[in-house]
Amino acid sequence: MTPTSYFPHKNNQMFVENIAVSDIAKKVQTPFYCYSHTAIEASFQDYQNAFSNQDTLICYAVKANSNQAVLTTLSKLGSGADVVSMGEIQRAIMAGIPANKIVYSGVAKTEEEINYALSLGIFQFNVESEPELALISKVATALNKTAAIAFRINPNVCAQTHEKISTGKAENKFGVPISKARVAYKEAAALPGIKVQGVDVHIGSQLTNLTPFTEAYQHIAQLVVELREDGHDINVIDVGGGLGITYSDEIIPSKQTYAEMVHAQLGHLNCKIIIEPGRSLLGNAGILVSSVVFVKKGEEREFLIIDAGMNDLIRPSMYDAYHQIIAVDKASIDNNEEPLKTYDIVGPVCETGDTFAKARQVHDAEIGDLIAIMSSGAYGSVMSSTYNTRMLAPEVMVKGDEFAVVRTRPSYEDIIKQDITPDWL
Repeated sequence: MTPTSYFPHKNNQMFVENIAVSDIAKKVQTPFYCYSHTAIEASFQDYQNAFSNQDTLICYAVKANSNQAVLTTLSKLGSGADVVSMGEIQRAIMAGIPANKIVYSGVAKTEEEINYALSLGIFQFNVESEPELALISKVATALNKTAAIAFRINPNVCAQTHEKISTGKAENKFGVPISKARVAYKEAAALPGIKVQGVDVHIGSQLTNLTPFTEAYQHIAQLVVELREDGHDINVIDVGGGLGITYSDEIIPSKQTYAEMVHAQLGHLNCKIIIEPGRSLLGNAGILVSSVVFVKKGEEREFLIIDAGMNDLIRPSMYDAYHQIIAVDKASIDNNEEPLKTYDIVGPVCETGDTFAKARQVHDAEIGDLIAIMSSGAYGSVMSSTYNTRMLAPEVMVKGDEFAVVRTRPSYEDIIKQDITPDWL
C-alpha cells in the first residue's frame, strides 16, 4: 500500500473512497484527520490471508491509533489487541475486543493496571522485568488468579530503523536480556500465581527489510528449545510488530513474505504465533488535511504556512520523519502539466521545530488551498496535544460514499475548563 493507494486523484481532485476530500473539508474545518475504512479492512485481511496456514492471533497495536471507530472496525474482523496501558485495555474492551484476545505489553505496569487486567482475564502479560514479574505474582495471588506470562526478550539485534523507535538493542529499556532469560524463566516458574506460556520479542518499528526480524527470530527459536529443555511448556511466541510502510520510496516486504519468513524460522516449534501490527495497518489508511493560511516570501526561501501544527502531527519534528505532502485540488503530483514550487512547509506553533518539510516541491499554492499530509493514520492523532492552546484536530472515517466525524474538535472552553483554580487564589 502506497501513501496514495486509497487517496487517488480523479479529475484534479483527491478522493478518499467515493468522496472528494474537499467536500469533507466544506463540512469539517481543517485541520482534520481522515481515514479510509476500506484501507484498514484490506490491510488487516492481508495479514489474515498471509498467516492463514499458521495458528495465529493478530493483536493490533492500539498505540498506533486508538480511535474507537478504528478499534471497532478491527474488532469486527476478529482482531485482538496489543495494549500498553489500562486506558488502552478499556478502549479495546469498549470496542468489542474480547479480553482473551488482549496482550498487555509495556515497561511500567502498575498494581492497579495489573489488577484490572487480571480481573478481565486477558490472554497474556508480556513481562519486561523481574520486578514486574514479582508484582504480577503478588497481585495474582491476592486475587486467587493465575497470570499467563511471556517474558519480552531483548535479543540485542539492531532493527536498522530510527534510533528512537529501535527497541531490541542491549542499550534499550525494553525486555529481559536474552543472556538472562533462562534464569528469569526459572524464577517465574517458582512463583505463585504465574503460568509460564510464551516468549515475546519486539525489536522496533518501521522495519523495511526482513533481515533484523530473521536474526531476532533465530535467537528466539533457540531460546524456546532451551526453555523446553529446562522443563517449561512454551506454546506461544509473540513476534511483535514493526513491519514498515511506504512513506516515500521505501520498498516494504509483503505480508505474505513476512509470514513465510516467520514460519520458516519458528514453524517447527508448533507454537501459537502472536503478531502485533500497528503502523502497517493504519499508516497509509489516513491523512491529515490542512489549509494554507499564508504564503510568505522570506529572504532565502518561501514558506507555505498551514493551519496544522506540530501539536497535530509531531513525527516530522520528533523524528525528522518524511511525509508526502500533496495539494488536494490540483492534478496528481505525477502529472507534470502544472508547475511545482519549492517551499518550506510550516505550521502556526511558536517553535522553529514546527516544520513539516524543507525545500519540498508541491504545486504552486494560494491562501485557502487544501494540503494533504500523507501516511498519517498511525502515530498521528494519538500523539497530538493542545500545545499553544490549540484545539485537537477532529478525526473522520470514510466508508464508500459516507463519512462520519469519529472524534470531534473540542472547544477552547473544553480545554480551559480542565484547569482548576484553587480557592486560595
